[in-house]
Amino acid sequence: LLVIILGLLLWRGEAIALSAAGIGDKILELFGWGLVLILITIGSLAWVLWRGKLSSLIYHWNQWLGGIAFILASWGILSLFNLGGSFGLSIINYPALGFIGIPRIVGLVIIGIILVAPRACFRFVINSISWLGKITSRPKKSFPQLTPKPPKPEKETVTPEQQELKQVAQEVGKKYDESPITIDGWRLPPIDILDKAAEIEFSQADNIQRAKLIEEALASYGVEAKVVQINAGPTVTQFGVEPGWDRKWKEVKERDRDGNIKVHLEEVSKTRVKVERITSLANDLALALATPIRIEAPVPGKSVVGIEVPNTTSGLVSLRGVIETSLFQKIKARSKLALALGKGAGGEAVAADLSRMPHLLIAGATGSGKTVCLNSIICCLILHNTPSEVQFIMIDPKRVELTLFNSIPHLATPVIVDTNKALTTLRWLNQEMDKRYQKLATAGARNIEGYNKKGDERLPYLILIIDELADLMMAGVDEVEHILCRLAQLARATGIHLIVATQRPSVDVVTGLIKANFPTRISFAVTSQVDSRTILDMGGAEKLLGKGDMLYMPTEAAKPKRLQGCYVSDAEMERLVYFWSSQRREEMAQLKIEEVVPSPATRRDNFPEDPLLETAKRLKQEHKHISTSFLQRRLR
Repeated sequence: LLVIILGLLLWRGEAIALSAAGIGDKILELFGWGLVLILITIGSLAWVLWRGKLSSLIYHWNQWLGGIAFILASWGILSLFNLGGSFGLSIINYPALGFIGIPRIVGLVIIGIILVAPRACFRFVINSISWLGKITSRPKKSFPQLTPKPPKPEKETVTPEQQELKQVAQEVGKKYDESPITIDGWRLPPIDILDKAAEIEFSQADNIQRAKLIEEALASYGVEAKVVQINAGPTVTQFGVEPGWDRKWKEVKERDRDGNIKVHLEEVSKTRVKVERITSLANDLALALATPIRIEAPVPGKSVVGIEVPNTTSGLVSLRGVIETSLFQKIKARSKLALALGKGAGGEAVAADLSRMPHLLIAGATGSGKTVCLNSIICCLILHNTPSEVQFIMIDPKRVELTLFNSIPHLATPVIVDTNKALTTLRWLNQEMDKRYQKLATAGARNIEGYNKKGDERLPYLILIIDELADLMMAGVDEVEHILCRLAQLARATGIHLIVATQRPSVDVVTGLIKANFPTRISFAVTSQVDSRTILDMGGAEKLLGKGDMLYMPTEAAKPKRLQGCYVSDAEMERLVYFWSSQRREEMAQLKIEEVVPSPATRRDNFPEDPLLETAKRLKQEHKHISTSFLQRRLR
């Protein structure tokens, strides 16, 4: 403070007396009551630096400059009453410029307001300009013309279903402007229609403590290892453990100068700790951490062993949060069927392309998150595609899960809840695939993308979604398995893709043929290791936590990846459905699903009559006892 005051005195060109009284008189003569303002400013600056908030001082530089302008204005006001000293007089009346004091004070106040609140000042100026523009452009009064009034428009008929959807949208309390993106006369919904979930910050100290527990637990069993990575995810945290060395030592005896024998250990050789030694201690690590864990050995693309530990507080993965990532936008740029699946154990976003899967098999116990996964997939597709690009065929034997989407124009047919109608739809889809192949052959195109580029007629993608496969398999095992396998083998080029979900991943539902034709699979939490091996060909799904925790196995991966699936609330789905149903001005031309009579080879209710049945009946009448081998011998 003394150095600053002396510097100001020198700047003013004042002679400084060496006595303390002379310095005090000079200070009072120079600053007056403005010395109090200097002390307040320097005290505030010292307090900020003492609290260690230098970054805050730099970040709020405009507020500090504005505060200095206010202090100078206050100093000038004091000088109006001869209380500001010679420095204050120079503020209000600088000799070289000769300004009057009050306008200079007003100017300092305006500069301080602009520096402290620039956005508010900018909005004030814009509003003032617009207000002045409205006043100057006010239309002149004119006499009314005697013209006939136009007829009143007829009232639009609103169906009860649309009225119910409007009430739902009003309850949600959000209105969305028209999206500027228009394709084939349809407006795509804005991304604001989805909620943005708040991100949860996980305690770094808690993760460091658990990393120490892992290292100590492994060391207590003679395994040298070190945690080199901590990747915090929404549900689990992945600790990357780098295996240490198994060292061999030998005792070396040496005599010192006094003739005493000293023994020390010398390292002979060292080898890396085997991964099996770490994976075999999974139960012991779970006991040390007091929580179930999962070990991924090794982590794909990294030279570490991943130990996945559940978080104390689970985070929510929103569909919007994954859609806004760069990974999803890259996939969306090259494909119309981009899917936002969730976030990995390390917090990274995971997205996929349905056209490359090309079909998806989902399994998991009741309440593990299968239906939420289906809903997020449907919402992701209808968020970026119009009804002329993608159409759905939904089969929901449970009658309550997919019926919410009944009013969207993307449906090729209303949601199917009857099992017999579902079998008819599968037969029709089989024939539709053959018809599309004939169109592709006529146009000389290899797939649906080439066909849509060449011809005027555009074929939409057809996506079959089955919410419960076990119910269909009970209705007709042979026919359903045959049609699904044929569609999975051949329908990729024609733009037909299958998404099948089941809560009973047993061998009689997920048969070997179905598994072979569905290489991309998602497994939620299951009840036993047998179910996990049925769906993934390996264990691990029985250790999942539920509520969206899943193992995702893409086609190109050798091991499944743990994800936390995207969550879509009922309010988000209702807003999305209402958005599409409200702009349904022209009825979408739905596909005509006709009744298809099954061939005799696939009919199960009325089997075709065997031509040798009458001969077998005569043999029964002629002989008392007949057997299968007897009929084989006589009837060849």
